[in-house]
Amino acid sequence: MTSNIEALKPKRPHPFTSDIDLIVVNRRTDLQSIVEALVEGEIVLVKDFYSTGLAILAELKNYLKAQSSEENFKGQRDFRSMFCEISQRLLLPLKDNKIAIRKAPQIGWLKQLYPDISEFLLSFPDVQGLNSSWQWYEKGIMMKVIKQRLHPFYGTYFPTRFEHLELFANWLKNYNGQKNTAIDIGTGCGILSFQLLESGFKTVYATDVNENAIIGVDEEIKRMNLNDKLRLYYGDLFGTLDIRSELIVFNPPWLPASYNLSGLDKAIYYDTNLFPRFFEQALAHLEPRGKIVLIFSNLAQSSGLTNTHPVEEELSSGGRFKKDALICKKVRDASKKTKRDLSRRKDELVELWVLSAV
Repeated sequence: MTSNIEALKPKRPHPFTSDIDLIVVNRRTDLQSIVEALVEGEIVLVKDFYSTGLAILAELKNYLKAQSSEENFKGQRDFRSMFCEISQRLLLPLKDNKIAIRKAPQIGWLKQLYPDISEFLLSFPDVQGLNSSWQWYEKGIMMKVIKQRLHPFYGTYFPTRFEHLELFANWLKNYNGQKNTAIDIGTGCGILSFQLLESGFKTVYATDVNENAIIGVDEEIKRMNLNDKLRLYYGDLFGTLDIRSELIVFNPPWLPASYNLSGLDKAIYYDTNLFPRFFEQALAHLEPRGKIVLIFSNLAQSSGLTNTHPVEEELSSGGRFKKDALICKKVRDASKKTKRDLSRRKDELVELWVLSAV
């Protein structure tokens, strides 16, 4: 059963459909001059090969690296933010659900997300995101904790590291409370909900403020034939839910935001009001002897982004909950094949907090 999603339309990258001033380039155009134009605010359109756009983005990245400091986590984040902003001005033409340049990938999302537009422009990074997402969607991601592949819908957060899921799976094995209902806040690709059902919960209520997440999990429900067990609600935090449950599960963003959030950033960064709002609403939706499980990380503290911990702050001054347990798990070392600097994760621990009402 799924609530209030019939009218939901998936979010999609913004299409440019009207005439705009732009510079048309190809592989013979000087890369440095293209990058300078992008940095100065010009909009650039690639008209020949997909590889031309890749070369421009590589040149832009080198240009920005030469002018910025990536020595710490904040520096890396600022670099990514600047690269993202400027690269959005590099566009590609699309026609009849295809990228209208040579040697471009075929992306199934174009037909699903743009049935109403036959010819338009998209930013090159948005096309890259669509392409990557489509490959994940088609192939699926093996989730060992439920022994199934999930197929995340475009624009939906999904895990690529699994220590926190393993931590939750181990906790569920030892959970001896009632298993009538559970609430999964911010379900994303739905993995925590599926873990709850796998462990024997009769009904799980899952919410998300991201339309695409709800649409994607609804697809999974139908594929797995779980219509009577997993119920979806579109909305912020508890949304329109008017029930109390013996277990509330929340895997919130792990990093504090330094700018206004949009899109998938909301699954990674939290604003200052998120946790106070969650704890206030959770108290109203928790059975008297119920438990709250928060799956979190010390990444923000170990990276030097902040000295505060939102769960610890609630326990010390909120007056609503007490700690029943805190279980931690060391994060495995990153693959040697990764090109990213993950040294900031060397002291990271994933955390599973179990709270009950005071």
